[in-house]
Amino acid sequence: MDQKTVRTLAVAARRGWIDPNHRELSIVQQCALGQLSRSGFYYVPKAESAENLALMRLIDEQYTRTPFYGVRKLTDWLRKHGWGINPKRVRRLMHALGLAAIYPKPRLSVPAPGHRIYPYRLRGLPITRPNQVWATDITYIRLRQGFIYLMAILDWHSRYVVSWDVSVSLDGTFCVAALDWALQRAQPEIFNSDQGAQFTSVAFTGRLEQHGILISMDGRGRALDNVFVERLWRTVKYEDIYLKDYADVAETVAGLRTYFTFYNHERSHQALGYRTPAEVYRAA
Repeated sequence: MDQKTVRTLAVAARRGWIDPNHRELSIVQQCALGQLSRSGFYYVPKAESAENLALMRLIDEQYTRTPFYGVRKLTDWLRKHGWGINPKRVRRLMHALGLAAIYPKPRLSVPAPGHRIYPYRLRGLPITRPNQVWATDITYIRLRQGFIYLMAILDWHSRYVVSWDVSVSLDGTFCVAALDWALQRAQPEIFNSDQGAQFTSVAFTGRLEQHGILISMDGRGRALDNVFVERLWRTVKYEDIYLKDYADVAETVAGLRTYFTFYNHERSHQALGYRTPAEVYRAA
């Protein structure tokens, strides 16, 4: 496998290659071959206090139910449920959870410096076929003693999850890796995202432009422009994350791999005429 091919593989997949007990190659050598940082392999999510983890769990679950809630409404909601908490702490925990990227208030979805402004191309557009529009977003995944971030690429017409990856940080590398993986399989006419730095970066938009894909970006403060991905997050969390209570990154990746296989190939959708996403996606 050449280095170009290695770079297109999702970070989660490359992390799974590393064998700490390999007889011939050290972990450093294996990380170099897989183009994975050693820190990324060894990373253990930073532990929050038990109280903060409990708060983060509540914030995540309530935000999943009401994505239009901001700091003030979440603070009020927590206080009504017995938590003596101030808005500053809620804001910090929301940022730690990665909710700032989808928080529907101007300026919290921070674009990359000097990025181009792309129009929102989906308003009023009939979505009639697979690979007409792909959309993406990032959400927080809690672990027992920390958290990671999940990014997925969804086909709007079929709700098929084309690609996904996880990361311990929001640096955007895993987003490009997931995009490269998806583009090996198919190519959309339009790609929609929010205006977060991960998606407005030269690396990400450059990939799309190289393939002649039209770029669409949600309006500032309009998180629900990407409504189907928001629904995916609620589904994943209620049907998998909240039930499984994953302990670490490896367990989460394995669990999500199983869940997304189920979601694509077995879970029927009423909006799809009780067909699965894979059935609709492959009907093209």
